[in-house]
Amino acid sequence: MSTLAAPSAPASPGPAAAVERGNSLWHDAWLRLRKNRLAVFGAVSLIVVSLACFIGPLFSPYGYEDQLLDLGASAPSASHWLGTDTLGRDLFVRLLYGGRVSLGVGLAATVVALTIGVVYGAVAGYFGGKLDAAMMRIVDIMYSLPFTIFVILLMVFFGRDIILLFVAIGAVEWLTMARIVRGQVMSVKRMEFIEAARSLGFGKRRLIFRHILPNVLGPIIVYTTLTIPGVMLLEAFLSFLGLGVQPPMSSWGVLIKDGAEKMEEFPWLLLFPGTVFSLTLFSLNFLGDGLRDALDVRSSKD
Repeated sequence: MSTLAAPSAPASPGPAAAVERGNSLWHDAWLRLRKNRLAVFGAVSLIVVSLACFIGPLFSPYGYEDQLLDLGASAPSASHWLGTDTLGRDLFVRLLYGGRVSLGVGLAATVVALTIGVVYGAVAGYFGGKLDAAMMRIVDIMYSLPFTIFVILLMVFFGRDIILLFVAIGAVEWLTMARIVRGQVMSVKRMEFIEAARSLGFGKRRLIFRHILPNVLGPIIVYTTLTIPGVMLLEAFLSFLGLGVQPPMSSWGVLIKDGAEKMEEFPWLLLFPGTVFSLTLFSLNFLGDGLRDALDVRSSKD
């Protein structure tokens, strides 16, 4: 009499059958960013320049306003690596201190522009309708104003204070950010997870700041990295006109202005500040382009 074999127990899943864990958008973006050599070069260059500007002066025997009038403008030497200016001030130290000011203006003014632009654009994009139309018409009107002249008027009427410089530049750089955020918010607010959150009774403030804005951080981050060099260029232009940072404090714009006036006689006064300023702007643009490509959800995964 034949017997039926007992059913065998299912085989335990081996390593090959293990479920593959998915990667988040930010993890995939980080992997793509690391493969972009120009973006990595830009990030490393920014870190090096920033550390040098904020730490380097601590190890220098000279101050940014120490004058050696007997020495005057001298070429680079062992005592003064980048030479001195016409007042005998060490150019290397002034370049580092100027980097503090230029990078500080770039970051602070960008934060001001980011705060105004994100809130303004998010409100306009979420509520839409007549409120959106009125808010965007205000943006269009401000776009038609000459921004540089507007900043110059602010500086003339309210004084040449460095804090005011942050606010003045940030107050005219938020318009594009507002338009970008508005467009992204209008796209995200129609998605299913926002409708689900709304059906659960979440308030409008929570929907905007807890659910919508975190999903549009990619374009915001990219545009922020591209705003900083624009702000730094505007500060350099104002300093070139004599409306920016005032002596004895320096910025890269002030150093370039002083160097341009003496470039035929003392070319190093323009060469070194111009080179560092250009390197920083290139690095910021390389990093911004790399972030834009890395955060593009349409990019193919490896």
